[in-house]
Amino acid sequence: MGSVGKVFLVGAGPGDVGLITVKGMESIRQAEVILYDRLVNPLLLEHARPDVELIYCGKLPDRHILRQENINDLLVEKAMEGKMVVRLKGGDPSVFGRVGEEAETLTKNKIPFEIVPGITSGIAASTYAGIPVTHRDYGSSFAMVTGHDKSKDGKPAIDWEALARGIDTIAFYMGVGNIAHISEKLIQNGRSPLTPVILIQWGTTSRQKTLEGNLGNIAALVEETKFSNPAITLVGDIVKLREKVKWFEHQPLFGQQIVVARTGEDKGRLAETLSEQGADVFEYPRIQCQSLVKDIAFLNIIKQIESYDRIAFLSPESVRFFFEGVQHYGVDIRSISAELFGGSIKSKKAIESRGFLAKTINVMPETGKLLIVSEHLLTDRKEKLAAKWTSFDLLEAYEKVEVEQSHVTMRRVLAEGKLDKVIFPSAASVKQFITSIVNAGIDPLQLLTETDVVCMGEQSAKAAKEAGIQVVDIPHEPTVEELITTLTSKKSAVAKA
Repeated sequence: MGSVGKVFLVGAGPGDVGLITVKGMESIRQAEVILYDRLVNPLLLEHARPDVELIYCGKLPDRHILRQENINDLLVEKAMEGKMVVRLKGGDPSVFGRVGEEAETLTKNKIPFEIVPGITSGIAASTYAGIPVTHRDYGSSFAMVTGHDKSKDGKPAIDWEALARGIDTIAFYMGVGNIAHISEKLIQNGRSPLTPVILIQWGTTSRQKTLEGNLGNIAALVEETKFSNPAITLVGDIVKLREKVKWFEHQPLFGQQIVVARTGEDKGRLAETLSEQGADVFEYPRIQCQSLVKDIAFLNIIKQIESYDRIAFLSPESVRFFFEGVQHYGVDIRSISAELFGGSIKSKKAIESRGFLAKTINVMPETGKLLIVSEHLLTDRKEKLAAKWTSFDLLEAYEKVEVEQSHVTMRRVLAEGKLDKVIFPSAASVKQFITSIVNAGIDPLQLLTETDVVCMGEQSAKAAKEAGIQVVDIPHEPTVEELITTLTSKKSAVAKA
């Protein structure tokens, strides 16, 4: 048997991807196996390596996907295979996360492990709702309490008198189902029926919803509105601060869950900017560029590289893999005497970052032996190149491959809530999205019929319409700023309706 691996028991934070710790994110990126819960934001999985093994341990209100004993056994099994294993839990693993049981099992089996704390939802969800859990004027004590336990009726066995009389602010975890019992016990033990209460569902995400009341009426409000877990119940006078301090709901794109269709490896500014405006954003699909440097066709071209007068790179990635091939085969870079051209400004900059002068392809002369460096192209793309340049050699330096993990994330995103918008930045992104969503086992037309489709320009809108997709909006200009204006005005119109 080989060496034993290591297990990291990691807190994923309350929901907002940005709230995971640096150490937690590093663990995800290095993991060979990830066992994750229902309350973990699935977008965190996009930071894992493409070949990671994902195991869903999610617990739904009416059933258990994996029992705790099975999870413990899996942690041992995967670590015994010599793998780096991450057990990813919502919030902080030490706050009602059963991390103690898992750590005990690992200790018993002599498996090394680390516990990586996370931000717990009792504090984070409250803060995102505009309520600091302590304040000099409203409360100097704070308690985190389970809203249910493993007793037969699920009602928590607590020292209610000490809790009601001794703690200013109380956060109950997953207590919605027992809200009538919780309210009754607190009132019976000295709390005023007028004590403010707020329930915060899916805190720190764009799906965050709140329900406010007091101990005397909150149970009736929950029943009336059908409010449900996952939620934090916050009890105390400090809830009164919300009207002054709430900030998260005021962000321009709060409440919107957006998918940005992508065609390349790199994450774009578009998704980052939309996230900064309060939206939950998922770039889909995740694309991995795989090198074709070791293919015989690549070698055959490299052998005659000095014979070319012009080399045109169709993407920044083609630049990267071309020079990787040059290094791999030990080519003297001085033997490349051709003029170099980029198919875009980004490609031109990628060439120049290698120490070469470059121009854009639109000023490339028509004479001289031409080499085009690109990704692996389908027949129709090759035909378009042939129509534009009558004579050239083609070097396919890499191919784009969908990462299966991205499909897992998409299925989790759709399972957890309604998708509001899909944004197509380009015509190519439409075709890529449809292909990928089919590969994920999802009907693209049904999904896009139930979702608002926004295209960044006329070409992407044309491609969408040709695919049978109804386009809801096109920004006046293809800029991020104009897109945000379009999305916020659309949101306002929906809110008024």
